[in-house]
Amino acid sequence: MATRHFLTLLDLNPEESRYLIQRAISIKNSLRAQGPTYTPFANRTLAMIFEKSSTRTRVSLETAMAQFGGHALFLSPRDTQLGRGEPIGDTARVLSEMVDIVMIRTFSHQGLEEYAAASQVPVINALTDDYHPCQLLADVMTWTEQRGSVRGRTAVWIGDGNNMCHSWINAARQFDFQLRVVCPEGYEPRANILEAAGDRVTIHRDPMSAVEGADLVTTDVWASMGQEEEQVRREADFAGFQVSESMLDRAAEDVLFLHCLPAHRGEEISETLLDDPRAVVWQEAGNRLHAQKALIEFLLLGRVAE
Repeated sequence: MATRHFLTLLDLNPEESRYLIQRAISIKNSLRAQGPTYTPFANRTLAMIFEKSSTRTRVSLETAMAQFGGHALFLSPRDTQLGRGEPIGDTARVLSEMVDIVMIRTFSHQGLEEYAAASQVPVINALTDDYHPCQLLADVMTWTEQRGSVRGRTAVWIGDGNNMCHSWINAARQFDFQLRVVCPEGYEPRANILEAAGDRVTIHRDPMSAVEGADLVTTDVWASMGQEEEQVRREADFAGFQVSESMLDRAAEDVLFLHCLPAHRGEEISETLLDDPRAVVWQEAGNRLHAQKALIEFLLLGRVAE
């Protein structure tokens, strides 16, 4: 069987995506009821290659491997031959001989694709400048736990058309919901990603009108990793795009708010928004653990019957 990778949400088909969400919820509920007694990753090793800093990604993946009986290795460029110029493909071939699965958090999506093309073991995208699919598994899992099926519902993305926005667009395709992307001119998502989504995704300029009747509102920081020198300009360009309690009041009565974190209070969100009961960001963050367990299980073992 061909090696399966998870570089974007579109590496799964919609039915597999829905399976992963339900499997993650099942894993979470089993952990609460029985504790970590299921150990399908015994004697399995995950190599974690980090070129960008991380809290939720590193902790959730290391914990996932440990609770399921496996082991995780933290690798950074300064500690490996990647940092001394070893070709990406050579590193992929070497690690394929030693570990069972690889996770990469990096800048270049093209470099990630190059690594996966040379790898004989599954590769997980734990964030590139273009996509963050692992976060969307946790986001859709949280939305599903709170409100049931997301099919036919409406989500609103407010902010930069960045890697998170791209993954929300792909999620709209996979899970069949409508997505309104609200951004200033010049900060739109990539045209080819937007076009591929068809009429599931629309572009808006006014956040207050875009959230009308929405089931979910989500955002991200205005300046992502690697864009810190643009912070001042972006703060000016995104004036009026801050998500606040009064903005959520314009949405559906049972609206939810998500944020991939870390959040900059007083910038992309109001100072007190994360304390609002409509914000479920801590559940969302915790669900990274369970969604990634389900993903690794699927890539290593295939579907698991309940």
